[in-house]
Amino acid sequence: MTGFLDALADQAFLQRALLAGMLASLGCGLIGPWVLIRRMSHLAGGIAHAVLGGLGIAFFLGGSPLVGAIAAAVVVALLIGLIHLYWETQEDLLTGALWSVGMAVGLLFIYDTPGATTDLMSYLFGNILLVSARDLWFMLLIDMLVLGIVVLLHRHFLAISLDEAFARSRGIPVAATYLILLILVALSVVLLIRVAGLILVMALITLPAAACSLFARSIAALTIGATTLAISCTTAGLALSYAPDWPAGPTIILVCAFAYGATLILATLRRRIRHPLAR
Repeated sequence: MTGFLDALADQAFLQRALLAGMLASLGCGLIGPWVLIRRMSHLAGGIAHAVLGGLGIAFFLGGSPLVGAIAAAVVVALLIGLIHLYWETQEDLLTGALWSVGMAVGLLFIYDTPGATTDLMSYLFGNILLVSARDLWFMLLIDMLVLGIVVLLHRHFLAISLDEAFARSRGIPVAATYLILLILVALSVVLLIRVAGLILVMALITLPAAACSLFARSIAALTIGATTLAISCTTAGLALSYAPDWPAGPTIILVCAFAYGATLILATLRRRIRHPLAR
């Protein structure tokens, strides 16, 4: 740990990595609770894996991978949202198909692009140590956009999450609100690609929120708790991975999993202490 702190004071790439972890954690804290409440983890997973299609096309055309990722994430989010709204009986099948087709398209374009396979690994598994100053500004922009929309529409999000029929009776545009929420999930997935990669991104979105949901009593408390825990986990994972030269992304995910396991045990112990006769 001392070696990490010493290096942090001197190494610009570590400072950028730490800032990237904090910015990514803000996205986790803002979106994770809604993914948890709406039980959207499988939909968000479909978005994450289908993003590979946008990355592959961007590599093939020589464009920006992040622009390709955003375009693919938003398009797939809208498609998944429309499937949920109009073909709910086929939702699992069609979401799985989008997941697979997106990855297949991405892999074909990437393997047909010389030199792109090297970059593929950093997007699949993340490499927070390669974050540039431009990436940080990009992450900050997405965070501010997501934060602004969540603050503006949080009552709408809560209403459609608890009771869609009631929300509709109050004049809330349920379909439009749901699609906006999915787009925010898509943007958060792109935000986290550099930190955890497409394969592990869902764990970073859901685990901090799931851990804090065991103790939080309001959406605000859950959001603040998930953000704080995500910052702690990304910082701890980055520090733990430094000395043994482990990949930072998987280490961060393991720290998140450990934190969730610890809070689950604490919540169980607290419940048994308060209600000793309950099983």
